Amino acid sequence: MPHRLDTIRNIGIVAHIDAGKTTLTERMLFFTKTSHRLGEVDRGTTITDFDPEEQERGITIYSAAVSFQWQDVTVNLIDTPGHVDFTAEVERSLRVLDGAVVVFSAREGVEAQSETVWRQADKYGVPRIALVNKLDREGADFFGTVDQIEKRLKAKPLVLHVPQGMGPPHVKDPFRGIVDLVEMQLLTFPPKDEALAGGAALTAITKSPIPEELADIAAEYREQLVSTLFDFSDEIAELAMQDAPIPPDLMRKAIRQATIQRKVVPVLCGSALDCIGVQPVLDAVAFYLPSPADVPPVEGLDPSKKTTTPIARKADPKAPFCGLVFKIIAEKHGDLYFVRVYSGTLKAGSRAWNPLQQKKENIAQLWHVQADRREQIQEAFAGDIVGVIGPRASVTGDTLCDANEPILLESIQFPETVISMAIEPETSLERKKLAETLDMMKRQDPTFRAVESEETGQTLISGMGELHLEVIRHRLERDFNLKCRVHKPRVSYKETLAKPVTVKGDVNRLVGGQTLVATVTLRAEPIDDQTGPIVEQGWFPESEHLAGLAALMTQSVRESAERGGLKGCPLWGVRITVLESPIPDPPPGDVAIRMAAAEAIDRMLEAAGTVLLEPVMRVEVSVPEEHLGDVINDLQQRRAIITATEIRGGVNVLTAEAPLASMFGYSAAVRSVSQGRASFTMAPLKYGPAPAETADAFV
Repeated sequence: MPHRLDTIRNIGIVAHIDAGKTTLTERMLFFTKTSHRLGEVDRGTTITDFDPEEQERGITIYSAAVSFQWQDVTVNLIDTPGHVDFTAEVERSLRVLDGAVVVFSAREGVEAQSETVWRQADKYGVPRIALVNKLDREGADFFGTVDQIEKRLKAKPLVLHVPQGMGPPHVKDPFRGIVDLVEMQLLTFPPKDEALAGGAALTAITKSPIPEELADIAAEYREQLVSTLFDFSDEIAELAMQDAPIPPDLMRKAIRQATIQRKVVPVLCGSALDCIGVQPVLDAVAFYLPSPADVPPVEGLDPSKKTTTPIARKADPKAPFCGLVFKIIAEKHGDLYFVRVYSGTLKAGSRAWNPLQQKKENIAQLWHVQADRREQIQEAFAGDIVGVIGPRASVTGDTLCDANEPILLESIQFPETVISMAIEPETSLERKKLAETLDMMKRQDPTFRAVESEETGQTLISGMGELHLEVIRHRLERDFNLKCRVHKPRVSYKETLAKPVTVKGDVNRLVGGQTLVATVTLRAEPIDDQTGPIVEQGWFPESEHLAGLAALMTQSVRESAERGGLKGCPLWGVRITVLESPIPDPPPGDVAIRMAAAEAIDRMLEAAGTVLLEPVMRVEVSVPEEHLGDVINDLQQRRAIITATEIRGGVNVLTAEAPLASMFGYSAAVRSVSQGRASFTMAPLKYGPAPAETADAFV
């Protein structure tokens, strides 16, 4: 069977936690007859949440890949977590996907993590459609959510659906159908029980004329839809001017074009739980989201050239092979590497080149992955997402390519860890097993760190939040039978310079009968960038030999800066520029330059002094009016600064900036002060100065 790129959709489902991503995925699998039973999140029976930890907590922790057919389209779908502690799963998924479905709860609207995933999608240029879900809930507000998409996300929502009613069955006008503005028809769906029974009801949608009470609002939004499409289709503009009917296929073509160009975001509505609006979402994925053939060729660098030379690869099975490793599942019998194939063909039993590690990797087996089920295949083509067994040296973000036509694709950038805790095995006999297990977990999770403290001999594990570390600890006990003692979590502090300085690092000493002489001069200053030390070469001599020495000085300064500040914490928000330095005769060797660079960094820290920085979180609390004062009071006691308050879906939403150190145990505290009625989300925001008492007590 010929490999048709235009029939493939590589998409992800992303959203804030509890917006209904996994429920929507389960309904999609059921309605496409991929699954013959319907999983429920609350019962822990979903297909994509197959990990025991996910089933216990009722949340998605690991992104899961599934494929299904809808009409004549193959959809490769990745269900991603909504919890901020697992945002890396979203990051790496969006890096390799061509499109996304963003799910919003009609009651809560655009929430904190919704904004995070939206920014991630913007970063990777991913076209998306939006589903306003949970319209069957009390307080659901479709139009309010659309308004928030425009205002808070700075997007151009293109409303394709208008709901018939909103809210649960007991309200006066409950949610019971959808007005399709492309076909200008009312869509009604079989009752949930009938749909779930399967058979003809799975795809049965009744189309009828728009009721009189919805005619005005449907006409208003239809007019907005058509006028937006003027910019993308002269034909639509002409037909509209003539007041002639516009064929639905012509509209879909224009919507598709506008979506792929990321000029608009089509907005649909529904209730995944009640099986209302699932098929239109599937249609929208097929109609509006891009295939691998619709996205620009993947860009990378030519690693065979010394100078930066950009190259591009089209999504063509006949082109040289290149793919990106975006996820690794560490297993007892060999790691499973998830690879997005961007160009060419990858065959089982072949070899691929890793240009970053400078190693050839075996492609022993290829697998088509369906959540926790797998099917072995012999080859994969451009546009496919496959599991590969065989590589050894590759890590998440590495490129695999044809050794004769190398290309280095852009890697995946993950956020810095913000929290750490000490962990040690209950017996010394298990120390080696713990170290090996943590190494395996690091391969699997790029936001997880584990290092052994030289001072205490303890192992420090670091992650994105309390839940992240808790899941790691549970996995150690459940999957690897490792009983560990854990100590209280602590935040990951950083240091920055107190003031700008210019210093020299000199070395002039006799080592092993050889005199080592070198000088490294540098300028350092604190900057606002939320990143590790930036080391720049500010000296570019014309002589090739001196240019080599200048580059070595820069590299040596970079290595010395990575040792950290005066308190032993990593440097943060610092720019270091290596300036012109005197060159003795004979010129200094590598060892002398490295020693002088280390001396320069020591003098820089001493002369400038350092400021201790602590991680500051963006906290969003949803709380009923009667408990608002108590929640604000509690936040203020935790050194939080309230930055905004608004009412969303009849509930007060507080946005605050709070130091992570004061937010440990906040989930229990906020439940206590609100009698269990408040909920919150927390995401890393920035590093800010720690209070004097923290800095003074820091060891």
